[in-house]
Amino acid sequence: MASGGDAKLFARGKVTELRQELVNAGKKDKNHAAKKITLKKIVANMTMSNNDMITLFPDIVNCMSIQSLEIKKMCFLFLVNYARVKPEIALKALPVLLQDLDDSNPLIRALALRTISYIHVREFVEQTVGPLRRLTKDGDPYVRKTAAITIAKLYDHDRVLLEKTDLIDRLNSMMRDENPTVVSSALAALMDIWERSETIQLTIDYSTASKIVQILPDCSEWGQTYILEALMTYVPQSSSEASLLAERILPRLSHSNSSVVLTCVRVVIYLMNYIADDKLISSLCRKLSPPLVTLLAKGPEIQYLALRNAILVLQRRPDVLRNDVRVFFCKYNDPIYVKVTKLELIFMLASEHNIQKVLTELKEYATEIDVHFVRKAVRAIGKLAIKIESAAEDCIGCLLELVSTKVSYIVQEATVVIRNIFRKYPNRYESIISTLCENLDSLDEPEAKAAMIWIIGQYADRIDNSDVLLDDFLYAFHDEPVEVQLALLTATVKLFIQRPTKGQELVPKVLKWATEETDNPDLRDRGYMYWRLLSTDPAGAKAIVMGDKPVITAESERLDPVTLQEMCLNIGTLATVYLKPVQQVFRSVKPRKLHASPALQKQKIEAEVNTPSMQMPIPAINFKNTNGTSTDTAAAAADAYFQNVATRQLQEMNINGDGFGDSTMASTPGERQYVVNQHNPTQIYQPQVGPGNGDLLEL
Repeated sequence: MASGGDAKLFARGKVTELRQELVNAGKKDKNHAAKKITLKKIVANMTMSNNDMITLFPDIVNCMSIQSLEIKKMCFLFLVNYARVKPEIALKALPVLLQDLDDSNPLIRALALRTISYIHVREFVEQTVGPLRRLTKDGDPYVRKTAAITIAKLYDHDRVLLEKTDLIDRLNSMMRDENPTVVSSALAALMDIWERSETIQLTIDYSTASKIVQILPDCSEWGQTYILEALMTYVPQSSSEASLLAERILPRLSHSNSSVVLTCVRVVIYLMNYIADDKLISSLCRKLSPPLVTLLAKGPEIQYLALRNAILVLQRRPDVLRNDVRVFFCKYNDPIYVKVTKLELIFMLASEHNIQKVLTELKEYATEIDVHFVRKAVRAIGKLAIKIESAAEDCIGCLLELVSTKVSYIVQEATVVIRNIFRKYPNRYESIISTLCENLDSLDEPEAKAAMIWIIGQYADRIDNSDVLLDDFLYAFHDEPVEVQLALLTATVKLFIQRPTKGQELVPKVLKWATEETDNPDLRDRGYMYWRLLSTDPAGAKAIVMGDKPVITAESERLDPVTLQEMCLNIGTLATVYLKPVQQVFRSVKPRKLHASPALQKQKIEAEVNTPSMQMPIPAINFKNTNGTSTDTAAAAADAYFQNVATRQLQEMNINGDGFGDSTMASTPGERQYVVNQHNPTQIYQPQVGPGNGDLLEL
């Protein structure tokens, strides 16, 4: 926003008045002061999207020939803004621009060249090629630098025309220029052309890489960024080359510009893939830590970018930041997006050595005002219990303290994470179930309800009134979200399997609701699956419903190794903020990958990709019918049963008759048997008696 005397320039002006002011400024106008003020008004109106200014195009073209740098800047700005709308009038300005390319003042030459490069009109592009050849060898480095950038812009306008000329070869020759700014600009132009072209390859050998690294200290901060970006296309042919280059660019880590720092981090991590010496890699990792921590002293936006990239670096190189968990503790004035990202890093850096500090900090976070942040903190405590087994008891104690606050959203989040803890450590912490059951009234969110229902169903044999608790949830079955309905269906079947006398009244009712009174195909299919299992092979149903499941881990949010490797080649870009592959964020960008080389540490990379911790073990499921009959026979019996299910569902599962309830079938004295389907009298479920009742689900 303009301030002081320039504020009056932003008043909406009339075209006729502005044109009159341009015409009236005659010989008496010393140094063209009046014209400058009028042109400032026009530019201000153009900035405010006053499209009436386009009618002044001919008058502006007439002003371009005035030998004043300030006037030319404003006229060229107007030209760039409206040239594509009025190309026929813009062509009248082309002779003036071409004439300015031969001006004795290098600033005017560079200004004219830059203006031409912005105008996407065919005649401008064609007329620029000739003078551009000459300007690539101009005596002034600022003009040569502008010429290098112009070649990249012209390539964007008309790549076919440019590929027929020798301008790209001239751009290559500018890499040998004596001025560092020209070299960095030429390198940036070559990188831009390479990104856009499908036929041009950019290759940098060691001698070129060594030269451009040597001029790094003499370049501007953006020139340094261009050079470091270009080093990502260099492929080391030996471990010593990669080591030496990494050591030479390390001083850039102390630069004040965050872009230079993050790009340097990216190059160092890239070169580590070609370094064989593990001690050198560890040394480089230690040197990457201080610059990342220093970025946290900058503004919140830079902090957030640094934190998101730190997540990538930690996953790829865990030695970085290993002892720096305290620097990621949240400050009271941090924005919520910074706090949440710091929370992720605190979890990643937590270990047996610092778990007490981390838990104390997380307990503080769980008492803050921001509900979203409190939920994240509670969930982090639960995930730490899963990640660090020796600290699980402390984490659970911390969660119980938070549950005792009776704050609704804390109780619900704690319920969700405690379910995961039960899945990780079966038969160890079930004593806290009673505490959770005391807070059932606080549960009103689907995820929390589903978690509590899972706990009730899984430990139905240990909760005396598990059938009553489930019946309370079933009261509003039809109004619950599908997530809760699915949990209720599974929990009811688990109750019946573990305690048939308690579950025999609930199972037929819930199966009827799930198969007849719902429009959701997932719920209906699961209902039919359970019905079919119980009607054909109850023991098999127990093996499936109460069987072993994949082990739950706290590393579920890790990127897969292939994506992580690609993301580490793009540190500092927008893709790292989203933690998504680059082509999902920028579709036209070329994907980056590690190029083959004798120095590439393939074995280390393959070991990381195939590491067991990255793969989820899935146990095999044996579908053999435990009653001795073949699976095909059981399936055929079930199919026959389901042919008439639409008309006889409740009758066939009559609780008080021949169905789930008391049976008069022969059995040993004192033993009760439960017939699941009266049409398949051989499918009998015999409940276990004694302490072995009920297998635990291990996920």
